[in-house]
Amino acid sequence: MTRKNKRYIRRCLQAGQVSLHLKTVFLGLSLLLIGLAPGGIGEFSSLVTPAHALQNLPNFSDLAEQVSPAVVNIRTVKTIKGGGRVFRHFQGPFGDNDSMDEFFKRFFGEEQQRDFKQRSLGSGFIFDKAGFIVTNNHVVEDAEEIRVILKNEKEYDAEVVGRDANTDLALIKIKTPDDLPVAVLGDSDTLKIGAWVMAIGSPFGLEHTVTAGIVSAKGRVIGSGPYDDFIQTDASINPGNSGGPLINLAGQVVGINTAIVARGQGIGFAIPINLAKGIIAQLKDSGSVTRGWLGVTINDLPEDMAEYLNVPGGEGALVVDVVAGDPADKAGIQPKDVIVGIDGKPVTSSRDLTGIVAGIQVGDKVAVELIRNGKSKTVRVKVGKRPSDPGSVSRKFTPQAEDELGLTLTELTEEAARRFNLPEATGILVEGVEKESKAENAGILVGDIIREINHQAINSITDYHQVMEDIKDGDALQFFVWRPNAGFLVIKLTK
Repeated sequence: MTRKNKRYIRRCLQAGQVSLHLKTVFLGLSLLLIGLAPGGIGEFSSLVTPAHALQNLPNFSDLAEQVSPAVVNIRTVKTIKGGGRVFRHFQGPFGDNDSMDEFFKRFFGEEQQRDFKQRSLGSGFIFDKAGFIVTNNHVVEDAEEIRVILKNEKEYDAEVVGRDANTDLALIKIKTPDDLPVAVLGDSDTLKIGAWVMAIGSPFGLEHTVTAGIVSAKGRVIGSGPYDDFIQTDASINPGNSGGPLINLAGQVVGINTAIVARGQGIGFAIPINLAKGIIAQLKDSGSVTRGWLGVTINDLPEDMAEYLNVPGGEGALVVDVVAGDPADKAGIQPKDVIVGIDGKPVTSSRDLTGIVAGIQVGDKVAVELIRNGKSKTVRVKVGKRPSDPGSVSRKFTPQAEDELGLTLTELTEEAARRFNLPEATGILVEGVEKESKAENAGILVGDIIREINHQAINSITDYHQVMEDIKDGDALQFFVWRPNAGFLVIKLTK
């Protein structure tokens, strides 16, 4: 500020002619000076990042230097059969009506097909000095050529040892007399939300790219398979990162980078290493994966169902069906049982049960803790081998008499149960539901099988009418029903 300007401002202040804008500026400067003063409004140190906080940030440089040698770039080649009309990728600027496109149609023919080589990129990491490398199944699936490139730029041909499509994991192997660097496997169960993690891989073919972020969530289900249990992270993951490691601050692998959200930014998913360990061990030993099997059809436990079945805590896996002759059937497990634990491990959902049982060795005996009729019970089950495709039973119903709720009902005979592929002839079948009736408004559907009403068993139309006669108008009703492809439900309505 010049001396002339200073004199002008001094005269304005003396004359009381300073503008509101200048007053505001002077006030702001005064507050800042007060804040800088000892004991003032605030400490200046609070406006900047303390030096000790910067010193406590992770040293990703040392971490990358430690782990990167064990991370590999994977390049594959596969043949795509009947790739389409020759030169179909030469589409002109005018789309399907382009004259060049018409020329190729006439010259080569509409049905001309050709095979082409598809090249893909991925990542992986060495976990055994014998040359075993973990990656994703989708990186090497159907590959005819697999080439592994180490950080020191040495290249090797690799062969597939085993793959598991259900978890998208694969194990490949290279042969070399060299002393290979290996990554250390950690414990993903101890990983906390908000913890720092680092991803290493080859996104878009850019080898040994290092990104860092935090664990955004755990136990994510993204619909990729029956064993979804992903770690979500905001460490940048892109195409080519698949199969690479997710590292904790101790330099240990806690996850295997696997998936991204197509439209998401900063959202990636990794398979927890604890889920992968058992699968990797089986692939290494036998080249395939064998999973445990109880032989039950299960559902999650909704709040109204937990209340109806008197399940303390309201969590568990509801047994809908039991496969005759399978382990659960032999141990005495029944439909309507709620499984709440396996060998002391809590089961809070059907996904918990699926994951725990899948990790149990075939032939092992486990203690299955369950709730039956509101009481705790433990049974011993010898775990069997999960079928390669358990499938799902398709149950179809066709309408084949009407009550005050708007229901048309029929007996469920043994013959009808066989025809509809039902596990047992227990209950009565809903053949029709009147429009705008109490039953329709409550959500009862054609094809539902009524098993109980207010905890009283319904095995015939006579049972139904006797129970309904004992219930007064305006009283609450709880229908315990079995619905095709949905399992057990509790439907509440008022008489």
